[in-house]
Amino acid sequence: MNIFRFAGDMSHLISILILLLKIYATKSCSGISLKTQELYAIVFLARYLDLFTDFISLQHCDEASVYWKLSGDRVVHAGAPMVRRTYDKELDTFRHYFLVGGCFVLALILHEKFTFLEVFWAFSIYLEALAILPQLVLLQRSGNVDNLTGQYVVFLGAYRALYILNWIYRYLTESHFSRWIACAAGLVQTALYADFFYYYFISWKNNSKLQLPA
Repeated sequence: MNIFRFAGDMSHLISILILLLKIYATKSCSGISLKTQELYAIVFLARYLDLFTDFISLQHCDEASVYWKLSGDRVVHAGAPMVRRTYDKELDTFRHYFLVGGCFVLALILHEKFTFLEVFWAFSIYLEALAILPQLVLLQRSGNVDNLTGQYVVFLGAYRALYILNWIYRYLTESHFSRWIACAAGLVQTALYADFFYYYFISWKNNSKLQLPA
């Protein structure tokens, strides 16, 4: 594992822990898109289907187990009765099922090899690139972003940016490595974060509350 992947995985893990901390400590999921959490649960279920067919390594098994567990925890905690009362249902109206259907069709067309596992791997990559959309739309509609939610999105964006560097590094150092799908999808997702990063930097620089334009 190279430094870029390690740093990306750590950023991803931190983002998830921040989100769970927000929900657990404040008993609130205000500002959090349940639809984005559902999409991430689908992403990691599809990505690690090979766990049921092939043994790759203990690290791979542990990684899959952790992501499945944390993805499930986010959905369950966000749906708990006490927390669900704080859910911004009126703002979280993005039709995320269109993303699921569109990404699956795209995976059937654009993939590295037409096999069951490779198609679902490509599907998970495409869906992960767009899974943040319901969250960003919700934050833009609400305008105000609390500190923990802002940090969650920042670390999630850092995870994707670092993974682009990971794919590039592996392409340059591994003779038979080819994951152009992942790199292209990562670039798309990083572009989606551009406005949020800009406003987050401005709020950090001015030591003020993060606010997004409506």
